Amino acid sequence: MNDYSILNQPYHIGPVEIKNRFTVIPMTMGGLAYDEQGGFSDNLINYFELRAKGGFGLIIPGAAGTDHHVDPYSALGPIITTNPHWQERAKILTEKVHAHGTKIFCQITMGLGRNYPGLPGPSENPVWRNPGVVSPELTTEQIKQKIADLVEGAVVAKACGYDGVEIHAMHWGYLLDQMAMSFYNRRTDQYGGSLENRLRCAKEIVEGIHEKCGNDFPVGMRLGLKTYIRDYDKATLTGEGEVGRTLEEGIEISRLLEKYGYNFLDVDTGTYDSFYYACPPMYNPQGFMIPLAAEAKKVVNIPVIAGGRMQDYDLAEEAVRKGKIDAVGLGRPSLADPDYPNKLFAGEAEKIRPCIGCNMGCFRRCVETGEPVSCAVNPQAARELVMGLKPGNGKKKVVVVGGGVAGMEAARTSALRGYDVTLFEKGDHLGGHIVEAGAHSFKSEIAKLNAWYQRELRDLNVDIKLNHEPCINCIRKQEPDAVILATGTSVSSPKISGLEKAVSSLDAIDHPELLGSNVIIIGGGLVGCEIALDEANHGKTVTVVEALDDIMAAGGAGAPYPNKQMIVDLFENRGVKVLTSTKLAEVTEEGAVVEKEDGSKELLKADTVVSAMGFKPVPNLKEEWQKLGVPMFEVGDATGAGTILKAIWDAYDVANSI
Repeated sequence: MNDYSILNQPYHIGPVEIKNRFTVIPMTMGGLAYDEQGGFSDNLINYFELRAKGGFGLIIPGAAGTDHHVDPYSALGPIITTNPHWQERAKILTEKVHAHGTKIFCQITMGLGRNYPGLPGPSENPVWRNPGVVSPELTTEQIKQKIADLVEGAVVAKACGYDGVEIHAMHWGYLLDQMAMSFYNRRTDQYGGSLENRLRCAKEIVEGIHEKCGNDFPVGMRLGLKTYIRDYDKATLTGEGEVGRTLEEGIEISRLLEKYGYNFLDVDTGTYDSFYYACPPMYNPQGFMIPLAAEAKKVVNIPVIAGGRMQDYDLAEEAVRKGKIDAVGLGRPSLADPDYPNKLFAGEAEKIRPCIGCNMGCFRRCVETGEPVSCAVNPQAARELVMGLKPGNGKKKVVVVGGGVAGMEAARTSALRGYDVTLFEKGDHLGGHIVEAGAHSFKSEIAKLNAWYQRELRDLNVDIKLNHEPCINCIRKQEPDAVILATGTSVSSPKISGLEKAVSSLDAIDHPELLGSNVIIIGGGLVGCEIALDEANHGKTVTVVEALDDIMAAGGAGAPYPNKQMIVDLFENRGVKVLTSTKLAEVTEEGAVVEKEDGSKELLKADTVVSAMGFKPVPNLKEEWQKLGVPMFEVGDATGAGTILKAIWDAYDVANSI
């Protein structure tokens, strides 16, 4: 067993002692964060208290607005300096967190800038993903007013019991980040030009806070060390052609921020223009931030917290032990498992529910659809008071049919509620389609999730019957009080000439040796694109054929923006050819005949054609089994193919209501 004791050692941010090296880094929480009067909701206070109870040494909630003069952006919730109710609720939050020995810093923001329409920036710039819309330019007086409001926000935060503040943010391309970059900042006054002029806002902010709050009140900066952008709305996968912030400039900024009086740095990468570095999906390797953060750490004496794909505790332990970073920032992993630190320190690392980097329950819900943030693998996350586990309703027997992720979640939740659970799986293993999903080299977290579920079911004494497809008499013998059908999906096989010559998507994943050196993937959804990426990573020549006008658009919710953005750039980097608005007409011995939008046909020669045209629900015996006279429920893909979020959430909701 590895020794993680270094991660449980205290460190100091200014005079404030943090009990261990784990930090809940800031995330926008969305609709469940505030009550009707603009104060922290009971749900949000409970959410952070659970993370404090779970062992995190430091918690930094998402950005709080302070500007009540220039652009009082409502997207961030209330303006904390003018809302007494927010202040009273903040005092309750800090007391609840402190009760568990955890420190809490308030993240306060200067603004969002050209990331959203109508908000001003350092110069006129195109608004992110809004062609033709330009952000207005701030006047010098408006900048000074924003700085004054930010300082006032720090005073309020201190009065509410926060242990320090973090400035939002010289990262993700927010306003302060735009001020610091010459790409966005083309001003000719004292806030533009040289690097130190572009950092003048940051300097005046920290000086103002220390003057008003004292030098013993810590101030940190959320800092993107490298932006990975090559133009507006365009990322650079490799960092070539960087027009934003190079790592070299990020290191120099780190040095200057310490000189100005900042007490810690909370570092990551990327902007909205390069979202797959800002909110990295599973295609970005675990710990990719460590080498960058280590370069900043070389030039500063203040603590460096590193966030962004940092949930691998072995990599984190090594980075802290070798002095590359001082602390680990966990955002999405703290959604997946609020008890992450406690489990690790108790020698139960295998019990940590893994974040899978899917961005479905967190980024997509909060940033793209405007829903409250949550987690695909943890249906309770950020909804604990409204979606918490209910106590069991008496002594009941629950039968689950199907051992995929929906079936395992249904069995787990039922067992946690105290019910006697039997799970039938017709195959010789559990996991269903997440077995194939976890086979890709870049999706190891899916395999870990499968292992986590199986361990949970064993610990909960769920009776698992493998190689057993039950009949109505088998079910009747169990004398169930409820039956949950999680029978999953099978590969969709439309009637297309020669399709039997193609390799199915599941066979392509399970048996990659079946694929030649020149591969055509029919279907540009998530499954097809990930097969294409894996094959391209192995040096294959790959073409993706998609009937729709874009890839990764089908399958219900589609793909979160950072995931799709990265796949597109990875395809470009690996030389994957993509044909959209193109249908499969026939599979031949030579390859695939495709039909274009204009009706013309073309033979694409290939060694192997892979059919990744989706899935269909497996027929089940629900109608016949209803003769049993017990409540019967369908969950997950049994109700239609969908995402892992849909499968887990469906199963949890049903099992939690029995």
